[in-house]
Amino acid sequence: MSTSTRWTVVVLVVLMALGWALWSQLDRDTDSTGAPSQHSARDRRAADTAEALAGPRAEADLPPCPAPGAGAGSEALRGITLECAGDGAMVDVAKALAGRVVVLNLWAYWCAPCAAELPAMAEYQQRMGSAVTVLTVHQDENETAALLRLAELGVRLPTLQDGRRLIAAALRVPNVMPATVVLRADGSVGEVLPRSFTSADEIAAAVGPQVGARTGEPG
Repeated sequence: MSTSTRWTVVVLVVLMALGWALWSQLDRDTDSTGAPSQHSARDRRAADTAEALAGPRAEADLPPCPAPGAGAGSEALRGITLECAGDGAMVDVAKALAGRVVVLNLWAYWCAPCAAELPAMAEYQQRMGSAVTVLTVHQDENETAALLRLAELGVRLPTLQDGRRLIAAALRVPNVMPATVVLRADGSVGEVLPRSFTSADEIAAAVGPQVGARTGEPG
């Protein structure tokens, strides 16, 4: 084999190795649906600085996340601190949800069933008032996209940015989106609902028995 042929073989081997490494990385970064991978090492992208998020936050105009409630909150959620997407404040999740009946809605900006469900969650919150707190949890690094999606939908619910999916892992939520978790006031899990809802009535029927509330009809 001549020297030039040997060098050609070496170059081809190197190119194949680089190609395989790139393909492996892409495979890790996306799931079987083409959506971003669930195995994120951070809660949000480096590009989502406070300055970059200022415009999307103003457009989404989300309410603040719950202030600390009474008690220590859910044992499973203790030690989890996440950013409130609406204002950038850091939230001790267990303390913020302590003493409240909470409906956690887990979603991502690229999830079509999630986008269809979120307005129903907002309507359900309107019906329930202070009796129940609906808190959405965005499970993707792209916080900007989450804010813009909520602005597009006209959904104004408090939202936690959870790119690492810490809440889902802590509460052992099946690996699907959207998913809804009902937390009782004592911090215990009333129900994990790995499904989508199309109306506030459906949410009320599924959630009501767990929170001890009559939620089937608008007030």
